[in-house]
Amino acid sequence: MGYRVAVVGATGNVGREMMNILAERQFPVDEIVALASRRSQGTEVSFGDKTLKCKDLDTFDFTGWDMALFAVGSEATKKYAPAAAKAGCVVIDNSSLYRYDADIPLIVPEVNPEAIHDYANKNIIANPNCSTAQMVVALKPLHDRATIKRVVVSTYQSVSGAGKEGADELWDQTKSIYNPTSDVPPNKFTKQIAFNVIPHIDVFMDDGSTKEEWKMVAETKKIIDKAIKVTATCVRVPVFVGHSEAINIEFEDHLDEDEARDILRESPGVMVIDKREDGGYVTPVECVGDFATFISRIRQDSTIDNGLNMWCVSDNLRKGAALNAVQIAELLGREVLKKG
Repeated sequence: MGYRVAVVGATGNVGREMMNILAERQFPVDEIVALASRRSQGTEVSFGDKTLKCKDLDTFDFTGWDMALFAVGSEATKKYAPAAAKAGCVVIDNSSLYRYDADIPLIVPEVNPEAIHDYANKNIIANPNCSTAQMVVALKPLHDRATIKRVVVSTYQSVSGAGKEGADELWDQTKSIYNPTSDVPPNKFTKQIAFNVIPHIDVFMDDGSTKEEWKMVAETKKIIDKAIKVTATCVRVPVFVGHSEAINIEFEDHLDEDEARDILRESPGVMVIDKREDGGYVTPVECVGDFATFISRIRQDSTIDNGLNMWCVSDNLRKGAALNAVQIAELLGREVLKKG
């Protein structure tokens, strides 16, 4: 016996990826429905070897459905998620709307699976920000061994994190640079993204940080340990898919780089590719379509007593969004609902 699953926002990048991953991982589905806005009603999306036609989210009744994976913005989530939850359907939400609600669990299954039981508070589970998700997968096993005091992270985030419009803008601007008769001014981004980097993701806050940077701080504390100090600089780069992070970690206790490498090799969701030679590391191009969070460039930081540096790369549409949501669904089914 399997589950009745709804994918909300099935025509978007993340929604389509959710459908792909549910099929790839052979999630125990008895029935699946693709939901989208009325203007996308009838649009076809793939689920394995099947083709589904999107139904209208506005008129859909969630009664009798086991779980709904939401891949729409906060405004739509605010309107439809409470109704789904009230109907008895467990909502797994990819937006930022519920991440900081104390009554709603924020889950990365490799890191804090025990939090799954808190879903019953509001029948809603939050999926973390893409840049946070891959980082905490790498941090948690090291924190368990040597206790992390402070993290300094600089991100190199792909344009797909800004949706289809972000990817289209990079594509169009890149073409326009080679065609002097065409000009594509910034629209989705604040400055030219082609052949450039932009140290600005989301809105600015009063302290000078951006909302994306604040998210990494708040979510790491909620998922791993509120005592960890985090400072982040988040940068958009001209890469289509795959977020990269340069992470500096200060521990309470000494942790040798070789032991850290061994710990990460044995950790769920992590793939260590770390050779001190040309090409002995992973870049965003190589992580696309993969489930793993890749760790490279692990080395001691000699400027502090107990420090390590590492390079972290992951497919942001997968582990940063769709994959993590499906893993939450798997955890929910395995630990709580227990049908499949």
